Amino acid sequence: MGRLVCAIIAQTFMLTAAAATARTADAKLTGTPIGSSPSVEYTNFTVTTTQNIPADAFDGDLNTFFASYDRTYTWVGLDLGKPHVITKVGWSPRNDGLGPGRVQLAVFEGANMPDFTDALPLYVNDKTGTIGKTDYADVDCSLGFRYVRYIGPNDARCNVAEVEFYGHASEGDSTQLYRPTNLPCVLIHTKDNQDPYDKVNYIESIVTILGEDGSLLRDTAGVRLRGNASIDFPKKPYRIKFAHKHKVLGSPAKAKNWTLVNNYGDKTLMRNLVAFRVSEACRMPYTPFCRAVDVLVNGEYKGCYQLSDKIEVKKGRVEIDEMTPNDLVGSALSGGYLWEIDGYAYNEQYPYTSPHGVPVTLHSPKDDEIVPTQRTYFENYYRTMEDKVYKSSASDTTWRMYIDYPSFARYFLANETCGNPDMIWSCYMYKKRDDTKAYTGPVWDFDIAFDNDYRIYPEANHTQFIFAGASNAESFARHIVYADQRSRDEMTEYWHLARNNGVSIEELIAFVDSTAAILDASQQLNFIRWPILSQKVHMNPVALGSYNAEVIRLKEFLRMRIKWMDSKLGYTWHPLENVSAVENTGCDMQKGYRVFDIQGRKIYEGEQLPPLPAGLYIIQHNGKTNKILL
Repeated sequence: MGRLVCAIIAQTFMLTAAAATARTADAKLTGTPIGSSPSVEYTNFTVTTTQNIPADAFDGDLNTFFASYDRTYTWVGLDLGKPHVITKVGWSPRNDGLGPGRVQLAVFEGANMPDFTDALPLYVNDKTGTIGKTDYADVDCSLGFRYVRYIGPNDARCNVAEVEFYGHASEGDSTQLYRPTNLPCVLIHTKDNQDPYDKVNYIESIVTILGEDGSLLRDTAGVRLRGNASIDFPKKPYRIKFAHKHKVLGSPAKAKNWTLVNNYGDKTLMRNLVAFRVSEACRMPYTPFCRAVDVLVNGEYKGCYQLSDKIEVKKGRVEIDEMTPNDLVGSALSGGYLWEIDGYAYNEQYPYTSPHGVPVTLHSPKDDEIVPTQRTYFENYYRTMEDKVYKSSASDTTWRMYIDYPSFARYFLANETCGNPDMIWSCYMYKKRDDTKAYTGPVWDFDIAFDNDYRIYPEANHTQFIFAGASNAESFARHIVYADQRSRDEMTEYWHLARNNGVSIEELIAFVDSTAAILDASQQLNFIRWPILSQKVHMNPVALGSYNAEVIRLKEFLRMRIKWMDSKLGYTWHPLENVSAVENTGCDMQKGYRVFDIQGRKIYEGEQLPPLPAGLYIIQHNGKTNKILL
C-alpha cells in the first residue's frame, strides 16, 4: 500500500510539473492590438486616437501605456487570428502615482466573438502592482480563444503599461474552466457593453453560469436592475430573464426568471442564506432557492451576490394554479393569486391600498395579463379576508376560514428568529383555487435582519416581537398573533417543532461558520471592490472594520435571539418525544380513525391511520380525542 501511495504522489507531481513546464514553454503571443476607443490625451484630457492607444500596451516599453477616454468597462487586448489556449498572463501598471492601484481587480478574458459577449474569465487579479515590474499568473482554462483582453477595474480608464498573453494555438476543450473563487460564477455580457439602468428595460445579453462542478450554462437573456432600496446602492442588484427555462445550479425550479441579490448592506454576505435555512427548519411550504455566486458584468468584477429564485407562480416556487385571462367565472376565478403586503406598492403600476390602509401589490396574475374581473375579485376577497382578521377575538374565530394559520405561524417564527424588521413591510401571501384561505410566504429580504437596522438596534433591549410596530400592515399581523389563547398555544407548538428541526444555537452557529469558510475567498474580493467594512451603509447600526467581526456579531445575535424566543413564547426546550403540550394517542393504530388539521377540517376518515406529513393533527379514535405532533 505504501508503494502505491508513493507511486500516485509521484505521478501527480510529475503531471503537475509537466503542466507547469508546458506553461513555461508556451510562447508570448502576438496579434493585432484591439481595445476601447477613443483614448485620452492627459495634457488637456481630450479625445485622441494617436496617443495612449492599444498598441502601447504591447510595445515592450514600460514607459508607454494604454488609457481609454471612458473611465469604466474599458479594455485592451489582441486578436490572435485563431484560437489559442492561454496558459499565462502578465501585466504592468502605468508609471504614475495611481498606477499600482489601477491594476487591482483587473480581469483577463478570452472570447471567440469579436464583441466578447461569449467571453470567459482567464484570471482576476486581487493585488496591486509595482511600477517597472511585470507580474504574472498561470491560467487554468483549457478552452481556446481567438480574442483575448485585459479589462481595467472600475473608474480606472484601463491604465496599463504592458499586457502579455502566453499560450499555444489550439481549439482546446471545456474540461477546465476558470472561476475567480471556489463559488459558482455568473457572467453577464450585454449588447454594446450597455449597463443595465432601470427596473423596466431589459438589456439584450448573453449570460453564462459556471458551476463549481465544471458545468457551463449559457443562454441569451434580458438583464435589468431590480429591488427597491437596494437599487440605489453602488453595488447594483439584477434581474435575469433567460430566453429558455433552466434549472440553475441544482435549483428545484426550471425557470426563465432569476434574481441576483446584491447584499450591499449585509457585510456578512450571508443573512439571506441563514434566514432561508431557518425558513426550512420552520418547515415553510416553500423556501426560495439561493446560492452565493461571484458576478462579473461586461468583464468587470462586481462582487459576491446571491443567485435566487424570483418569487412567482411556478412549479418548484409558489405552486398554485397560474391564471389566464379566460379564468373569469366560478372555480377558475377563485385562484390562484399571489400578492405582497408591500411598503413600496406606491411605485407599482396598479397599487392597491386596503380599507384598513395596508399597501398591496398583486404579482400574479401579472399587470399585463390580469383582466378587470380578476382584479375586482381579488380586491373584494382581500377586503373580506382583512375584515375578518380585524374582527378576530376569542369569541369570533371566523378569521381562521380566511387565514391559513400554519403557514402564518411558520412565517412569523422564521422572521422573528432572524429579527427581521421587513417581515410585514414585505410579506408575500397567496390564495389557492377553490380555497378561501390566504397562505403566508415565502420569506424574503433579510439584509437588515439579524440586528442590522439602526432603528431598532440593539434588539436584545426589546421586550416585544420585532413585528409589533405601528404601521397598518403590522397591525394586521398583530390581530392574528394575538387573536386568542389557541393561537398563542399553537405558535408555541410550532416553535417547538422548529427547535427540534434545526433552529438550535449549535446547528445555526455551525451553519454560519461553514458558510463563512465557503465565502472567504469571495468576500475578500468583494471588499476590495466595495471597501465599506469600516463604513455604515444602508441601515447599518455599527461598522466593525472586518468581515470576521461581522460574522461574530451575527453569531452573537443568534445565541441571544433563540434564547429570547424561548423566553417570549414561554417555552423550555426538550426533545420532541417528551412534548408536554402534545399528548400521545395511546390507541389502537389499526382501525377507526378520524383525522383533522388544527383548524378543525377533517382530512381523513377510515379504518387504518395513513402516513401523514409533518405537522399538528387532531385524531379521534375509540371515543378519545388526542392532539399529536408529527
